[in-house]
Amino acid sequence: MPSLPRQDELAQIETIIRQNSGGMTLPEIIHAYRAHSPERSSERTMRRRLNRLLEGQRIRAEGVTNKRRYFQPTQNEPAHLPGPDVEIIPLSTEGTLVRTMVRQPIMRRRPVGYNEQFLDAYVPGTTWYLPEPTRNHLHEIGRTPDDLRPAGTYARDIYERLLIDLAWASSKLEGNTYSKLDTQNLLENGIRAEGKDASEATMLLNHKNAIALLVEQAEDISFNHYTLFNLHAALSENLLANKKDEGRLRERIVGITGTTFVPLSIPQKIEENFDIILAKATDIPDPFEQSFFMMVHLPYLQPFIDVNKRTSRLAANISLVKANLCPLSFIDVPEQAYVEGTLAVYEFNRVELLRDVFVWAYERSCEAYLLTRDSVVKPDPIRLRFRPQLSAVIKQMVLDLEPPVRSVVQRTATQHEIPAEYLDAFTELAFALLVDLHEGATYRHGIRPSEFQNWKAMLGLRRVMVTMQDRSTD
Repeated sequence: MPSLPRQDELAQIETIIRQNSGGMTLPEIIHAYRAHSPERSSERTMRRRLNRLLEGQRIRAEGVTNKRRYFQPTQNEPAHLPGPDVEIIPLSTEGTLVRTMVRQPIMRRRPVGYNEQFLDAYVPGTTWYLPEPTRNHLHEIGRTPDDLRPAGTYARDIYERLLIDLAWASSKLEGNTYSKLDTQNLLENGIRAEGKDASEATMLLNHKNAIALLVEQAEDISFNHYTLFNLHAALSENLLANKKDEGRLRERIVGITGTTFVPLSIPQKIEENFDIILAKATDIPDPFEQSFFMMVHLPYLQPFIDVNKRTSRLAANISLVKANLCPLSFIDVPEQAYVEGTLAVYEFNRVELLRDVFVWAYERSCEAYLLTRDSVVKPDPIRLRFRPQLSAVIKQMVLDLEPPVRSVVQRTATQHEIPAEYLDAFTELAFALLVDLHEGATYRHGIRPSEFQNWKAMLGLRRVMVTMQDRSTD
């Protein structure tokens, strides 16, 4: 039997559930689905598909955790009543109306394709998705003491916390099950959580690299091919079936489950509209409007084969980081609220619901960072500026079985073309990192466990030889 098309996967699951009036547990659904399809759907994948059916009110659920059962919706009764986490975002009148439209059963929402007029009608400086009072409010709460300093200054000051928050929250919106503590252990110490899929760790580590690009190259990033392609390449590394799709516009048709929206399929049109998005974003005179514009139009175009929403969330921070405004971390944003806001753009070209989510999310981010800025330890400027070179020097010394000696560190640093005015400070930092190097800190430098153990064994042998020489001298 041929594989089911992506757009039919949800319909197949819905049919299976409707054929069992007594309801079905998750394991039962997986077993039945595999009997109808050769695809070996994992538990995590099936949970995400069931959540999409619940969001579309195509099924309903009773019970919690392992005892939860899924049923066909009863007549005149919503299939799924949203939980309290979805309702914590206060909605405007327009946002409430749009949410009602999105929550109609999917069979009542007509299929739609990409509407080029939606983008064409936007005129930077004339069209505003964020009304002036909203923009003024965001500027007021997002202003930082670093507004007149070089681009990226504020993001560097809160870098360590921003890294954890944004990587965790953005990944969580994609169904990643790592806890915030697990995320911190992974990103800071290279420790992967037990029992988690390897792709989840990869997703988080990819966010780390993409966020580093935003912060470390704040003065150079912009709404251009270089920035967007490199953000996508960082976020999608080792997560796509074809590595050639990393950081490149798609040339194949894609489908999106849980929506009636069919993305644009002609490669030339994708490239043309992608360039229009970047040009218009560049011409928008307000950083918050730029940020929200990217959240709206990048996922709507689906310019990449996958990882479009993740790229849009990082791209939404470009203008904020450059202007030294508080960044947008998406912390505490409910997945269903975000999904519904995005679906409203896909199917109805309505931005009001996503705008309500954006404003609430930004308020949460400001609460998290501006009130605690003074308590956050500022990152070492040398470490922030020369992060890749530090890792390269440390890795080279480990592979070359060199001992942690300042003169050797400095010689190695010189090989990596560290500017003379920073050489002494760089050497001291690299020396300290090398002295304190332990198994949990090797991943960040690209050092394999066997390489680290060889280096440690060499150091132990050197100590033995020094001791024997001292004894022979006595």
